[in-house]
Order: sequence, then C-alpha cells, then structure tokens
Amino acid sequence: MSDKPAPSPQKLVDGLVRLLTVERGNDDSFVGHRSASGVGRLFGGEVIAQALAAASATVGEDRPPHSLHAYFLRGGSEEQDSLCRVERDFDGGSFSNRRVVVTQQERPILTLAASFHKREPGVEHQEAMPDVPPPEDLPSEAEVRRQFVETVPEKFRKMMLRPRPIEMRGVEPRHWANSEPREPLTHSWFRAVAPLPDDPHIHRAALAWASDMTLLGTAALPHGLSWMKGELMSASLDHAIWFHSEDFRCDEWLLYATDSPWAAQSRGFNRGRIFTQDGRLIASVAQEGLIRRVNPVADST
Repeated sequence: MSDKPAPSPQKLVDGLVRLLTVERGNDDSFVGHRSASGVGRLFGGEVIAQALAAASATVGEDRPPHSLHAYFLRGGSEEQDSLCRVERDFDGGSFSNRRVVVTQQERPILTLAASFHKREPGVEHQEAMPDVPPPEDLPSEAEVRRQFVETVPEKFRKMMLRPRPIEMRGVEPRHWANSEPREPLTHSWFRAVAPLPDDPHIHRAALAWASDMTLLGTAALPHGLSWMKGELMSASLDHAIWFHSEDFRCDEWLLYATDSPWAAQSRGFNRGRIFTQDGRLIASVAQEGLIRRVNPVADST
C-alpha cells in the first residue's frame, strides 16, 4: 500500500466539482475534464454527470431536468478529456429536449437524451421511505473496506482503498464482506465528504454521478458473486434517472434503496430510489447491466 498521504475531504470534493463542471467550447460543444483516480477506465456515473451538465447548460434556469436516458457504448479512458456535443432537439411551451453524444478521440462512448420541464404545480404523492437505521448509527464504507481488504485479490486492493469524494454507509453487508446469496435489495446512505457549492446544477450532477454506485451489483446478490473476487465480468449498458425534486443537496445524507427484480441472459435489471433524510423521494433510477459469470481470478501473491 502507498505511504502517500490521503487527500483532504475538501480536496476530494474540489476534484469532483471540477469533473462536474464542463467547459464550453464552440457552439454547443463542451469539454468534460478527465479524472485522475488511477483506475484507468472512466466511471460511468462521471460520464452521465458530464453529459447532463452539458445538456443543462443549453436550457434556461426555469427548466430543470426531469429525466435522462443514457446508453454506454464503449469504456472511456481516464487518460483524456471527453467532448460532449449537444443537439437542441426541442423547445416547447413546457418541455425542452436535448441529445448529447460524448466522445473520446472521435469515438462515441455514451449517448444521452434529457428532458427539461418548466416549473409548474400539480397533484402530489409518493411512496414511503424504507425504515432503515440512520447513517449516524452505521460505519463508513471506507472503514469496512479497510477491515476486509485482505480478503480480496491484491489487484483490487488499491482501488478498494482509494479515497472517494462521496462517502457511503451501507445498511446491509457489502458483497465483498459477505458473499452468501441473499435478497437483491440494498440500502446505502451517501453524501459528499465536504460541502459542495450552492449551485443546483452541481447537486443534480453529483446525484447523477452517485447514482451509478451500488446499482449493478444488486443483481449479483442472489447468486453470491462478486467482481472483487474475480467471479464476474460486468458493465453498465444503459442508465435512466427521473428527478422528482430539485430541492436537495448531495452534501447532506441521502438514502439510496436499490433492488433487482430480474436477471437472465447475462444481463441484470436494477432499480433505485433516492430519498432525503427527512423522507422525501427526490429521484428514481433504472439500469440494465451485463453480468457474466467467470472463473475466479487466483491471487498471485
């Protein structure tokens, strides 16, 4: 393990904000800055967040996003920036639609369609928040990872211990901590490890970033399989988010409840609901991913 001191929480969050802030180029093209986590492959949530940020920059402030649908085409590289090209498909009386193609070296890695809705009142209802322990009663995932890092192959240990700008606290044991088959259901609290700017665009992009965490692994839980133990090859195929509220902060605790109602044909379908700590449902998520069983990779140490 490296003796290099870990970055401060504020430095981690400053790096996240940089990733979530796309730089405008010519016309409706935007540059998404590359990450430097050392993993090599871009995190899917990062690409979705940058595409959403680019699309949002072409719509008026009175029309926040209410949904997005994305398809992952190729794995992205951390070695280079991404280019987000936005097409203004529609601007109506109440809704606007945008299409985004994210490329690296002129090769598309993600396509995204986003819809934006002018604020207006309407009828209201929502399902109840799950009854789970509060985050204050749970250990941080970083603490749990340190306890179990020796149980995973060495090739995954550096990634497992990497400091992250989003802190998570799981209600149930993680798959690398307990590989016994169980119900495909998880509950995780998450928040940024330091304050984020008072910009709703940043908080929506941060939620999009975090929505790709824990989701795909839910489909593997009934089978007791884990990519941390070299038993799975997995990749996100598509990702959808519905924003039910713009009144939330990602530097305050949010509950991510995920479930997987179906898996077959080397694909798993997963759903997620995101609640504020006071019980408001602020977003829903759906994703289908590739999950292929492989022979465990032997630890060479």
